[in-house]
Amino acid sequence: MLKITSLTKVFNPGTINEKTALDDVSLHLRKGDFVTVIGGNGAGKSTLLNCVAGVYRQEMGSIVLDGQKLDRLPEHKRAKYLGRVFQDPLMGTAADMEIQENLALAKRRGQRRGLKWNVTAKEKTEFYEKLSSLGLGLEDRMSVKVRLLSGGQRQALTLLMAILNTPKLLLLDEHTAALDPKTARKVLELSEHFISEMNLTCMMVTHNMRDAIHVGNRLIMMSQGRIILDVRGEEKKQLTVEQLVHLFSSRSGEEVINDRMLLG
Repeated sequence: MLKITSLTKVFNPGTINEKTALDDVSLHLRKGDFVTVIGGNGAGKSTLLNCVAGVYRQEMGSIVLDGQKLDRLPEHKRAKYLGRVFQDPLMGTAADMEIQENLALAKRRGQRRGLKWNVTAKEKTEFYEKLSSLGLGLEDRMSVKVRLLSGGQRQALTLLMAILNTPKLLLLDEHTAALDPKTARKVLELSEHFISEMNLTCMMVTHNMRDAIHVGNRLIMMSQGRIILDVRGEEKKQLTVEQLVHLFSSRSGEEVINDRMLLG
């Protein structure tokens, strides 16, 4: 499904601030893989997602999604293949538009846009059903401006917008990190539900080791722009946080780990 081969990304090349963010990264995902990506600050996790999404152009390597080579496509043309939820709940939605209007924008992603704008009756029925599945009561507030929603409601809406057209790849970039623990758990549960129900292929960046272990069928750990651990299946299920800390230290050579990675 997704083939990343020898991906290299360098920021500020040829300057005193040169930084290799991705160093010859190769990663192949099968359809339905749900991969959690973990690592310390500056490990290259978000850079990897940004290269796949087209925010950054790599210096070397290739990215192929379901046979489609993404390397030469700009970000807006890749969007029709991808769904994405960001860390900041303020991103991914238009604050001054209604909930139903935001969903309509997501529904029509990649289509030609005419001069006429309206949410059709058929779309309203579909959006009502989709919003009902969130269990947040948003189906009765479809005409409310998105800026009036809480952070958790907004992030749940963004998640729904990201999967509305069944993307070939879903990218979750620490999408629960800015939420309080209870809300974060709800959004993560919704993510797991939709990914399983729709058999989506997903990459989820997280700082939380417990989530990285318990969510998805595969875990990769990054350090200094490289993948230093790749486990799946039963091996992943049997991991403990203590074992993961030990593996991180032994393979990265770093003794100090960010406290956020240890919190459950």
